[in-house]
Amino acid sequence: MGESKRLEAGVTRTDREMSDGRTIRYYDTQGHARSAADKRPIEEQPGIGELRLDPLVNEWVAMAAHRQGRIFLPPKELCPLCPTHSDLLTEIPESDYEVVVFDNRSPSLRPPVGDWALPDLVGPDTDTGTSAGKCEVICFTPDHGQSFKDLSPERVRVLLEAWQDRIRELSQKKFIEHIAPFENRGEEIGVTISHPHGQIYAYSYLPPRVEKMLRVAREYKESTGHVLFDDVVAREIRDEIRIIARNSEWIAFVPYASRYPYEIHVAPLRPVADLAELSPRAADAYPEIALEVMKRLDGVFGIEMAYIAAWHQAPVRVGRDLLRLHWQITSVRRAPGKLKYLAGSESAMGAFIMDMRPEQSAEQLRAVKLEK
Repeated sequence: MGESKRLEAGVTRTDREMSDGRTIRYYDTQGHARSAADKRPIEEQPGIGELRLDPLVNEWVAMAAHRQGRIFLPPKELCPLCPTHSDLLTEIPESDYEVVVFDNRSPSLRPPVGDWALPDLVGPDTDTGTSAGKCEVICFTPDHGQSFKDLSPERVRVLLEAWQDRIRELSQKKFIEHIAPFENRGEEIGVTISHPHGQIYAYSYLPPRVEKMLRVAREYKESTGHVLFDDVVAREIRDEIRIIARNSEWIAFVPYASRYPYEIHVAPLRPVADLAELSPRAADAYPEIALEVMKRLDGVFGIEMAYIAAWHQAPVRVGRDLLRLHWQITSVRRAPGKLKYLAGSESAMGAFIMDMRPEQSAEQLRAVKLEK
């Protein structure tokens, strides 16, 4: 059996080494002994990619050409995220699991060798760097046909514990500057494996949206003395009309200037910088509101909505007092059979145009009848 570690909420983490040297981490509540070996032949892992600067906007772009050959929409019987069974040897050697996290087989970012630093910014003459970072896959359930909304509250709590554990550990790596757990669902937004799972990207630089949010939050704090996101949540509570769910620790709302037909932000009422700072009380209250929000989203049209659900949090080393943890869920579905495409204005100019007022989508989400 691999090395084990006790976490909160009765969760035990057990680490095992995969055949090619990657690490798989099992998060369990039922006392399972994780001893199954990865019996697949050893495959050579891809090397680290390039990091190039777009000097027109000073944004880093990771070049990961090896990802062109990654698996694409395999049938259930060949799914690499299902447990190993009979002749199918998958990424998870065990025959069953609760939540697992493993290093991505085709990562966009990977740990560097030796000392590492971003190249100095000198416009078009900026040196090419290496795309340092870490990419992990997190599987929510062994059940191939399920979605996040189908998970039990207990399983969502284990999932949150796994997210928190990964934030704590990845934050210790010197080359990591920002960590973003996210889930993609639906072919419409580019999912390549339909098994319920998410990813954790740990960047060696601040992504553009984080840089912008940090800059705006710093300017707001300097001019008002307040934390911007705290005031945003306070306005939503005051206006009330865009709130779709709430419990003792969390609030879910459609933002005042949403960019997508259905966009939901879920935030703790006691603000924290990142997932690792959530109190046990807030963590225990998360499954209730998370499942309600996802069920309301699917209930709008009675169909599974394609979405991106991403955790926004403060960077690892800067802005810890300026940026707040929140979960952003965005769907491009605007009606059954119709999507919002990011066309000229959105994709080329970055200027979003909404065909629906946020108050309308909030009303639709609140009106969904949930099964008891």
